[in-house]
Amino acid sequence: MISTNEGERVVSTVQEDCQSGISMDLFLHVSLVPAVLITGVLSFLQKRVQKLPVDHRLPFLRGRFAIVVPFDTIGSLSNRWSYGFAFGAVSSSVLLLFSERFVPFVVPNWAKAIVFLIGALEVGLVYFPFFACLSTPFRKAGAVLGILYSLTWITITVWDTFTCPRGEILGKYQKIISQWPCILSLVFLLGRFIYMLIKEVRIHLQLEQEDPEELIGQHQVQHVRSLLRKPPVHSKPLSWFQRRVYEWDPNFKFPNRILGTIIISLIGLYTMTLADYSLSNVAFDQVVQYKTTLEYLVNSCNKTEALGAMIPQLEEFIDVARKSWLATTIFASLNSVAYTFHTLACYRKHLKRLWKGQKSFLPEKFHIPSSAVSVASIARYSGWQIAFTLWGYLMVHFVHFLFALLFVYALVLPIQHGHALSMLKNLGIIILTIALVIALVILQIVLVQIFFLQDKLSPSDKEKPLALNNRKAFHCFNYFFFFYNVVMGISNCILRLLFSVVVGTWLVSRIDRTIMQRGYENMDAGYSTWVGMIFADHYHNNPVMVCFCQLLVSNTLEKHTLSAYSTFSNTPSEPPLNSPARKRWMLFYTLMRNPHLILLRKQHLSSSRLLQTTSPQSETTVHAWIMALQAQSRQAESKSLPELPVAPAEEC
Repeated sequence: MISTNEGERVVSTVQEDCQSGISMDLFLHVSLVPAVLITGVLSFLQKRVQKLPVDHRLPFLRGRFAIVVPFDTIGSLSNRWSYGFAFGAVSSSVLLLFSERFVPFVVPNWAKAIVFLIGALEVGLVYFPFFACLSTPFRKAGAVLGILYSLTWITITVWDTFTCPRGEILGKYQKIISQWPCILSLVFLLGRFIYMLIKEVRIHLQLEQEDPEELIGQHQVQHVRSLLRKPPVHSKPLSWFQRRVYEWDPNFKFPNRILGTIIISLIGLYTMTLADYSLSNVAFDQVVQYKTTLEYLVNSCNKTEALGAMIPQLEEFIDVARKSWLATTIFASLNSVAYTFHTLACYRKHLKRLWKGQKSFLPEKFHIPSSAVSVASIARYSGWQIAFTLWGYLMVHFVHFLFALLFVYALVLPIQHGHALSMLKNLGIIILTIALVIALVILQIVLVQIFFLQDKLSPSDKEKPLALNNRKAFHCFNYFFFFYNVVMGISNCILRLLFSVVVGTWLVSRIDRTIMQRGYENMDAGYSTWVGMIFADHYHNNPVMVCFCQLLVSNTLEKHTLSAYSTFSNTPSEPPLNSPARKRWMLFYTLMRNPHLILLRKQHLSSSRLLQTTSPQSETTVHAWIMALQAQSRQAESKSLPELPVAPAEEC
């Protein structure tokens, strides 16, 4: 039990210990300046594809100050874990958006929505350099700026964490316990930027080749190849983990948007669990303090015995509630973590079904979102998934808490108080009542099966046909059971409502499935966002369509460069500028356009000298045109050839 004076003493001690600390809220606001500068530098380095009217007014810009893209939210699969840890660095500030701490002044209630929007834009701009430095095509500049920016954040965060680790809730090591995921993410980003810089230096020194940019990934190629192969006759049996938990698919990769969402959700769950555990302890301590005050008032004022008898029951309830709440914190956290990973499995399962053309997993009357809604769902999904996960944790925790209280008061406390026999008696009555209800329901089914259905048409049939027998007896049976079913229907109606509330609350964080009744699925905005998002990913990342586009690009490049390309790769087998095939082709094309150069080649010098002794001009012309006609006949046999630059005569 903590008194008010002790609490004030703890707060004053914390404030004295944290005088040397740094205000992270103030640092967040100050970081806007370097974030804008870094974004401006990266924007200056890039050039716009299309010229704007400002380029004519300011020609010295030369098309610079293009849009800086933080990351590809649709089809990018490169640097997935780097973007994931960048989201991990953002997680602490994302959770800050749920409160109003980032606002340094008081705002009226009507302006809170605008304040939340401004706060979200500020957080996005502050952390924008982490993503922009990873995605910029100017890798050297991005790596250098990323190193400087991440070093600044690591220094300030570590300094604030270790110089002022104490907190009012978790005690001496509160900031270390709550900030280590963010620090780990920042350290990973620093290592990634250093690796980028070293790689770019090696490429500049020609010690390493630059990775070619391709439309398709190797895992997508393998997926298409698996579709073209015949399925094996005897497949390897799956293990228990693959059958019941998760089956790994090497030909599928989750995009960086999904991985970043999962990482923020997990870090948010970790922070939410710590806050839940700490605040619940403080709340229960306050309740104990109020109970002590109430007990003192009852004893001093000589209140009635009934009120005095309630104090032990209240004390027992507080003790049971505290232990139940703390115990269910673990189960609620594990449940939310399992839901988070289950979302990954559902994302892969639903996408693979869409790739096969299967849409049967969607509700029957569910309207597939339009194109605009599907694209907007990509922007909404990540934020909604994080919010659903965090708030769903609290709701699931409350459901677990109610079940824990019911279990303790129904079984544990009667045994502790020596009322085991009465508890078993009451429990037996409840079980017997439920058993009788279930038995009567089963009895109706058995009677219909024996007396009111016609015999099987064939002995091999599993069930009797849906054809009535003994109709008069069935009408009497239906009449007398009508009154009993009315009474039983009332209890089933209450149970139906109770189960619906419990299951709906339990699954509120599951955005991949609807919690609405059949026919009302479109009212579930979370599920509509999920369906729109997977449809957008299906149309943009289908491996078969991407492979087809890759083949078109490869064939187009092959026609322009006239070099051999692999089936699923844009990498030529030889450098196009120095390949012998290109040199021979340019020679052939030059001689075809300039027939008089044919006799200047070495293999024709001897024959040209002999021809020059008789009539040099006429014989040379005849020989040259004969060679040109042969070249044209070869051209007519093949397809039309693209135009290439004519090589100079000296090189031939």
